[in-house]
Amino acid sequence: MTGYAAVMRVHVDQEKCQGHNRCVVVAPDLFEVDELGMASAIGDGVVPAGQEEAARLAVDNCPEYAVTITED
Repeated sequence: MTGYAAVMRVHVDQEKCQGHNRCVVVAPDLFEVDELGMASAIGDGVVPAGQEEAARLAVDNCPEYAVTITED
């Protein structure tokens, strides 16, 4: 497909998240913390251009493997 660009998204598995919030520290534009201290992706999880490395760092820094990336 010519001209097609994959959309990168970050996700936080709430069943695995233990509230370490390392994702928020390394990628504050992609993640937020709720009132219980648990992280979630901001909005629909779309990673804006230029934030791809921050998204990968969030995945690499999650001790519970709760953060994942998909591309569609």
